[in-house]
Amino acid sequence: MIQRIQTLYLLAVVALGIALIWLPVLQLVTPEEAAELQIYELSAIGGAPLQGLWGLLLTTILIPALALVDIFLYKKRILQARLNIFLTMLCLGYYGVLAIYVWQAKLALGVEWHILPWASFPLICMVLTLMATRRILKDEALVRAADRIR
Repeated sequence: MIQRIQTLYLLAVVALGIALIWLPVLQLVTPEEAAELQIYELSAIGGAPLQGLWGLLLTTILIPALALVDIFLYKKRILQARLNIFLTMLCLGYYGVLAIYVWQAKLALGVEWHILPWASFPLICMVLTLMATRRILKDEALVRAADRIR
């Protein structure tokens, strides 16, 4: 299991996903015209004046959880590949949920937003998941070819 390169890719997705839970991805800053400068950091576990960030928390927790489940499906390669495609869509969905929360903050609080480098983690997870999917499908083709030879 661990000797397969796709397992290492998925372990990296798990590590980045767990780190994404605590790292802030956005800074919300009051405009320059405001009397008092306030900076809020938006992360999956909160920290911003916005309430109800459950959508961001849910997608952030699902990314490493599904990648961890995916590692242990190494005997069911087709299911593993399908779960990887879902995981890729979930990584894209993270940015959709993040955009909704930024839009809400902009309307409710009138703040400007600045993206932090940690916001690239879901994109990196998506790329690693796609690389793992390619390797899984390559393994499946190799197994099918070996079965044909017998």
